[in-house]
Amino acid sequence: PCVGIVLANAEGRIFAGQRLDSDVAAWQMPQGGIDPGEDPRDAALRELWEETGVSRDLVTVEAETADWVRYVLPPHLLGRVWKGRFRGQEQRWFLMRFRGADNQIVIETEHPEFSEWTWIDPRDLVEKIVPFKRDVYTRVIAEFADRL
Repeated sequence: PCVGIVLANAEGRIFAGQRLDSDVAAWQMPQGGIDPGEDPRDAALRELWEETGVSRDLVTVEAETADWVRYVLPPHLLGRVWKGRFRGQEQRWFLMRFRGADNQIVIETEHPEFSEWTWIDPRDLVEKIVPFKRDVYTRVIAEFADRL
């Protein structure tokens, strides 16, 4: 079980980060695992902090997906990622409104995940995501569309 964060600014643009561990375009929104006993909302706020340096006082949690969103890794990645322990993920996504300034986003964290970041229009986000996550992103953006 994991969480994902749609971090939107006041203009409705969404934070996307280029994965540090990829040599090709591999943009994504912040996401990560839920620790044992951890509430998904708390996990989302923790992951946001760990990946972007954005603290909980700089965001308002506006919504979460009605259900868990699941995906399975494509065959060429099975056994290669997550030390081969998982075939995919189930995620609870949260829409968070960023109320800070861009200089308060710091991707040079203790364990960095992104090499660069940008604000992107929700309509353009899905095409920049790795193909196996596009269905997930399409569903999440559609569910939050009325707030973006």
